[in-house]
Amino acid sequence: MSERDFNKPIEILLIEDNPGDIELTKIALEDNKMTINLSVVEDGVEALKFLKKEGKYANAPHPDLILLDLNLPKKDGREVLAEMKADPILKRIPVVILTTSQAEEDVLRAYNLCANCYITKPVDFDRFVKIVRSIENFWFTIVKLPPE
Repeated sequence: MSERDFNKPIEILLIEDNPGDIELTKIALEDNKMTINLSVVEDGVEALKFLKKEGKYANAPHPDLILLDLNLPKKDGREVLAEMKADPILKRIPVVILTTSQAEEDVLRAYNLCANCYITKPVDFDRFVKIVRSIENFWFTIVKLPPE
């Protein structure tokens, strides 16, 4: 995102129900040179309300990037991804699948639903932090993202 406004914070939406993974992601994003606002929702229903700015999310920021777990309560990540990619506005938001599943079926389905990439979460703390920082670096220093 080389031409982005560096005065504007980067908006990341983390859709994750595991408190440990939420905390690890926060830690990984803390130590950086970019200003990042991390919003977190813990289930698929809340994620879609956030993205559509419904109810308590009326003033929610438009995410520059979404980190999406597949195994969520109420509405799983596959359903969230399918609904997002069917929406003319939401479909442009890059979605990184960040999940524990290594199943080929999940990988194939995520890409068929137009996920931008699929990453299996490592169980090791240092590797998890390294991966989240790599995602951040790639999406916000190398890639040119679409306008809001």
